[in-house]
Amino acid sequence: MIRQVIAMNQNERRNYLINALLDENVSYRGMDIPDEEGEQKRLLRSLMNIRMPKPISDEFLKLQDEYLKEELGKKHITMLDELEELQPGICVWQGDITTLKAGAIVNAANSGMTGCYQPCHACIDNCIHTYAGIQLRLKCADIMEKQGYEEPTGQAKITPAYNLPCDYVLHTVGPIIYDKVTKEDERLLASCYENCMRLAAEHGVESIAFCCISTGVFRFPNDQAARIAVDTVKECMIKYKGIKKVVFNVFKDVDLNIYSRLLG
Repeated sequence: MIRQVIAMNQNERRNYLINALLDENVSYRGMDIPDEEGEQKRLLRSLMNIRMPKPISDEFLKLQDEYLKEELGKKHITMLDELEELQPGICVWQGDITTLKAGAIVNAANSGMTGCYQPCHACIDNCIHTYAGIQLRLKCADIMEKQGYEEPTGQAKITPAYNLPCDYVLHTVGPIIYDKVTKEDERLLASCYENCMRLAAEHGVESIAFCCISTGVFRFPNDQAARIAVDTVKECMIKYKGIKKVVFNVFKDVDLNIYSRLLG
């Protein structure tokens, strides 16, 4: 199988992976695979997204890893030394967190902790699980099965990053805002940052990239969330001295402006 993996081109790998995932479900068997490359990529991602956590063959994983590594090689991998520090050890970066080579990146997870199951959804949870590979969902499911209950808000778990350029992924569940932000919401959001920093330090991680936890669909006001993030991270960098660099990864211009102003 190793020789077969090396010999295959990306199109052949993609078709192999699609067929393998289709064959797992009797309802999908015999489904036509589109000819266009972009449509094939969307189909593969969709099948990975909806797949429940369960074992799969070593052959599949080897081929998936080769495929994801080649896809990653087509992107620009951002190195930490490319980023400007706005304050000592702290950067703000607007970019794709799945292409950042850091010690760890942070995933804004849900309480189930096994990723987003909506096909091709644009959330960070979906993106991280897609480009890490299906091993990440399997690992998260194993952690949650051993835990025996949903992940509490404000806590964090750490996993390998598999096919991502970082070393680890930190998964944390932020508070969901239903009305006004309460003191408990603020405490829980700070706890997300604190527990991620603690876990990173315990695993010898020297750099960590945070997404904007609890903003967006979780409705935590962007400016208030950013202030909590910056204050908590600064305190934790004093406490956990092994962490040398923290990146605040933003997607929206509004968050870029907020963090730049707070750290400016």
